[in-house]
Amino acid sequence: MIQNCSIKITAEKLNLQECYDFVQEPACGGIAVFIGTVRNKTQNKEVTLLDFSTYEAMALKEMEKIGLAALEKFSIEKIAIHHAKGELKIGDIPVIISVSSPHRNASFEACQYAIDTLKDTVPIWKKEHFSDGEVWVNSTP
Repeated sequence: MIQNCSIKITAEKLNLQECYDFVQEPACGGIAVFIGTVRNKTQNKEVTLLDFSTYEAMALKEMEKIGLAALEKFSIEKIAIHHAKGELKIGDIPVIISVSSPHRNASFEACQYAIDTLKDTVPIWKKEHFSDGEVWVNSTP
């Protein structure tokens, strides 16, 4: 595990305060947070819930790689990347990324990098459920 990186995949409700507390540092003047939420529509279809599946061991390793890369690439102190698994309802939080840095720009850039890379590389799959069916988004497990 990377010292300045908190990585988690859980079926429990994600905790924003836990992510904030992890990255808060006296030397840091900026904390950026990305919170992904389950929305009620996609492509004009009403979403009823999302179901996240994962190859957890590999996903955790990939998330650690993202955290390490962000720590090396940007002038940040700490990063937390937490993702939910299982069924989530409208308004629930599937992902939280928080980043601290001495100056705000590094936090913003690292946060953007982390969510974009997570969506591209981490084996976490999303199934959208509608009132008239369901569909895997991007790929299937």
